[in-house]
Amino acid sequence: MKYKNAAEILPASLLKELQTYINGDILYVPKADSKMEWGSLSGSRLYYQQRNREIRERWNTGVSIDMLANQYGLTGSTIKKIIYRQ
Repeated sequence: MKYKNAAEILPASLLKELQTYINGDILYVPKADSKMEWGSLSGSRLYYQQRNREIRERWNTGVSIDMLANQYGLTGSTIKKIIYRQ
């Protein structure tokens, strides 16, 4: 991240107002565009949603939590969280 001198880019009135809150320290200004949800760009979000849906469907058909945990490489408590979360 590249730092910029606020005195070089902000109007004097805005700089003076900022200095009442933060004087001489570093301030991070986040981007204005909206944040994307976790995993939406890489496809991870969709993958886990589909996997969790499949786990719930298989559990509803009678597959045990232990069998699901072994098949998906997850702990029993994680399988329970997936099953009981709506």
